[in-house]
Amino acid sequence: MAKDRQPFIGIFGRRNNGKSTLINRLAGQDIAIVSDTPGTTTDPVKKSFEITGFGPVVLVDTAGTDDIGELGEKRVSKTLKAIDLVDLAILITTENQLEEPEKTLIAEFRKREVPFFIIHNKEDITPAHPDFELKAKASGAKSLLSLTPTHPIEPIIQAIRDTIPESAFISPTLLGDLIRHGDIVLLITPIDIEAPAGRMILPQVQTIRDVLDNDAVCIVLKERETDAFLRKTGIQPALVVTDSQVFPKADASVPAHIPLTSFSILLARLKGDFSNYLQGTPYISELKDGDRVLMLESCTHHVSCDDIGRVKIPRWIRSYTGKKLEFDVVAGLDSIKRSITDYALVIQCGGCMITRRQLHNRLQPAIKAGIPVTNYGMAIAWVHGIYQRAISPFSGDTQDAEEII
Repeated sequence: MAKDRQPFIGIFGRRNNGKSTLINRLAGQDIAIVSDTPGTTTDPVKKSFEITGFGPVVLVDTAGTDDIGELGEKRVSKTLKAIDLVDLAILITTENQLEEPEKTLIAEFRKREVPFFIIHNKEDITPAHPDFELKAKASGAKSLLSLTPTHPIEPIIQAIRDTIPESAFISPTLLGDLIRHGDIVLLITPIDIEAPAGRMILPQVQTIRDVLDNDAVCIVLKERETDAFLRKTGIQPALVVTDSQVFPKADASVPAHIPLTSFSILLARLKGDFSNYLQGTPYISELKDGDRVLMLESCTHHVSCDDIGRVKIPRWIRSYTGKKLEFDVVAGLDSIKRSITDYALVIQCGGCMITRRQLHNRLQPAIKAGIPVTNYGMAIAWVHGIYQRAISPFSGDTQDAEEII
C-alpha cells in the first residue's frame, strides 16, 4: 500500500470562532472567506492544498454548530455529516466554551472514532481557564493548544502530524495483492442500459487503473465475447473480474481453475466491512416471509426499469428464497427513515462514490444492532450459487467464512 492519499482534516466549531482564519493560516493564503458576520461559511467546503512543513491535505471547512433557525439546523446537520468524511478533526473554541455545541461534536467524533484535538482561539482576548483545560483534557482530545493572531502556526502543524492516523495517508489497492508483475487480468464488462453513454462505470475504470498501477496487463471485453476470446487465444488469465449482473454467464465461461470475482466484491473488500459481509451474506438463506431488507445505494443515478439495486437484486432474492419480502432503498447518504431494527438484512452497494469512512459509518448502526450486512456483488453471487468461487481469490480474508456458511 502506497502512502499517496491526501488525508481529510475537518475544522469544526461555533460561528466566528476562527475556523476559516485557521484554514488561511495553514494554507499561507486567503482561500477561505473571513468575516465578522456569523454564518459566513454555510455548507461544508473541501479545499485541497499543501500545508508547509506537512504536505498535501484536503481541509473541510464547516458551518458553525451554533447556527440558528430552520436553515441553521440544516447547516448544522450537514456539518455533523461531514464528520464521516474526515480522518482528523480540529475543534476550535473561544472564551472557555465547552458546552452543548462542543459536547455534541465531541460525542460524534468519539462515536465515529475520529481522532481530534482542541484549539482555544483568541487567547489574547480571553485566556484559557484551568477549569476549561481540565474539561478539554477529559474530553478525549489528543491535545489542547492555544492560538492568537501572533502565535506561530507550527505547533498546530505538529499537532496534526502527531494526531492524524497512519491510515489517513494510505491508498489501498483493489487487487494489487492478488496479481503480480506481468499478469493478465480479464475484465468482463457488459454494456447495458445502466452504462453511461460513451463511458464505463467508475468501478470498471478504477480496476483498469489498478491493474496498470501494478504493472499487469488488462484485457477488457463484453460477456458475449468471453467464450470465443478464451477459446481462440488460449490465454489463461491470472484473474477474471466480472460485473456481478453477469456472474452466471462468467462462471460458465471461465474455466473453474481460473480465479473469478466481481467489481462489486473488489470494492466490498477495499471499502466495505468485508469480515461482516462474509458473516452476513449467508443470512440471505434465513430470510422469512414478511422480512424487510434495506438496500443502501450510496450514489444517485438515473433509475432504469431493470435497476440492479431496486429491481434485479430484490427479484433474485425473492426467487431464491421463495419468501414474500419487503425492500426499502435509500440512495446517496440520505437518512434511513425506519429504525434499523426493522430490517432483517442490509445490502450495501460497492460504494464507489463515497469514502471508506463514510461507508463504514453508514453500516455501523446495523452492525451494532446485530443486523446482518452484505454487499451487492456478494448477495448476487450467493443467490446464483457461485459465492464460494467469487470469494475464493481472497482466501486470506475468508478463513472464518467457511465455518459460518
